[in-house]
Amino acid sequence: MKIYSVMDPEFAAYGKVLEGYDTTSLMKALDEETPLPEGVEYVMSCAALEYTDIFGKLQNNAYGGMPIQVGYCNGHNTKLNCLEYHRDSELNIGSTDFILLLAKADDIVDGKLDTSKVMAFKALKGQVVEVYETSLHYAPCSAKKGDGFKVVIVLPKGTNGAVPALTPINEEDKWMTACNKWLLAHEESAEAKDGAYVGLTGVNTDIADLI
Repeated sequence: MKIYSVMDPEFAAYGKVLEGYDTTSLMKALDEETPLPEGVEYVMSCAALEYTDIFGKLQNNAYGGMPIQVGYCNGHNTKLNCLEYHRDSELNIGSTDFILLLAKADDIVDGKLDTSKVMAFKALKGQVVEVYETSLHYAPCSAKKGDGFKVVIVLPKGTNGAVPALTPINEEDKWMTACNKWLLAHEESAEAKDGAYVGLTGVNTDIADLI
């Protein structure tokens, strides 16, 4: 597996880097107000991040006025484990460099996605990285051996909250694990052991030897 940059043309099918945003106060809050666990911790909404001066620009400019939430995903990770998607773009902004493991929604065939389709992209700290709705993603990965990562996650308000009460009417409904979250797990993942739909086939990608 090759690790590309989010500035490389190969990233264009998965997302883009948004220009013109001053992330200084957001990165300061992320560094000072959020933990760096040994594992991976995701918090969907964090007041310390939402009370920064960039919030209005992210909501009005990046999301066209839609209500948003600003949370974080911090920790140490080198494995794929799962892929998820939402009905909208997600913004990732790191106070450290980080790597995203991504695949495309049209690579899901009969409810399965072969992990050989996964690509790796490195983002630099401070870059505002948009990941398109059609790009499957999950927890960021460390960009350097032994280092952790701290990444702001911006999504429409309510995403990753409680799964809605519904009666499944198609196969995709069975993949929903939270509000606006559809997830394909690898059989080796903790999520699969907790009952998540196993939709990833092949090797559980690990970039430990590439960083």
